[in-house]
Amino acid sequence: MKVLLDQDKCVGSGQCVLAAPDVFDQRDEDGIAVLLEANPPADQHEDTREAARICPALAIELAES
Repeated sequence: MKVLLDQDKCVGSGQCVLAAPDVFDQRDEDGIAVLLEANPPADQHEDTREAARICPALAIELAES
């Protein structure tokens, strides 16, 4: 799985961080999401899919491999 995060779309809701804290974080200054792991291990795939699904700005794209 490859994770793509469009920071220009991000609204800083933090839902991705709550769903997949090992894959996403937020910048302190504005809350915009930061991608920590572009290729998360298999045990984090389900949480990462959930983060993409609940993102209100649709800023997360997943490429399944």
